[in-house]
Amino acid sequence: MPGDTIVNDYISCPKVIHSTGFGIKEDVDIIRTDEASSVVSRHFHRQITEPEDIDKIKMPVVTYDAQATRENFQTMESLFGDILPVKIVGIKGRWFAPWDELIRLWGVQEAMIDLIERPDMVNAVMHRFVDAYLAELDQWESLNLLTRNDDNTRVGSGAYGYTDELPGDAYNADHALPHNLWGCATAQIFSDVSPVMHWEFALQHEMRWLKRWGLTYYGCCEPLDRKIGILRRIPNLRKISASPWNNTDRLIHETGTDYVLSRKPNPAVLAEDSWRPQQARSDLAEFLEKAKGCHVEVIMKDISTVRYHPQRLWEWEKIAMTLAGENE
Repeated sequence: MPGDTIVNDYISCPKVIHSTGFGIKEDVDIIRTDEASSVVSRHFHRQITEPEDIDKIKMPVVTYDAQATRENFQTMESLFGDILPVKIVGIKGRWFAPWDELIRLWGVQEAMIDLIERPDMVNAVMHRFVDAYLAELDQWESLNLLTRNDDNTRVGSGAYGYTDELPGDAYNADHALPHNLWGCATAQIFSDVSPVMHWEFALQHEMRWLKRWGLTYYGCCEPLDRKIGILRRIPNLRKISASPWNNTDRLIHETGTDYVLSRKPNPAVLAEDSWRPQQARSDLAEFLEKAKGCHVEVIMKDISTVRYHPQRLWEWEKIAMTLAGENE
């Protein structure tokens, strides 16, 4: 199942980095439908209910263990050095989804109701949460922990980060900075929240993070076809998630050729009792036909099950590669 996979010509040795975190973690009950699967149902216990709970969110402290990194590097080099070079690699961007975290602490229904009933509290919590993310980013920068991601690093919820726009002119090869890298953001729980409220309670806060990076990616599973107008306020936006929940015609009309559409076909076709390759082909072919002339990448993701038939993935990959070649 090679697809467009690109393999490094070196072995990565990650820098040993520690963070104290944000001081608050989810408290959750889970229910399994398949003991062999990591996909579970969750019920979150609320930890943010009143304004004073905002102080539970702490500013993280980051430390870099250079000695442990060197020791790991030496061990890996002794094991692999005669086959492939070993390269010390730092943080290659971060999945930034504060609302994904908040609903685990706040409760989905409660958070959505508070958009209307307690908007000031919602904004205060988001501001504090983004403060914490930025505090961590500042330390990554000062400790020289970042590594470029304009390569075969997955960017956001999309595909690779290859681009000729990064690392940009202001680049020191010995000390990469956020503006030399891709960043991303998403607010998946806002699928049915209006564009006005999406801006007020999510995007205006996320902008503080997005503006720090060289180029950015926005979105994941949420439909964004009604929100391209507010996304255009992101000055360095290059890729937009095109999940199957979008109105395809409206999404393509609104984006045109201004952005890369990061298409995620519906993975449900892989989860049915019987595998229907003709349906998988039809779903993808219909989108690619409508998106002719646009910039498109295709990523099959969010796969909960293939009914223990991984061959479905292999066949889907061949279908996707064939269709991509036909639509070049």
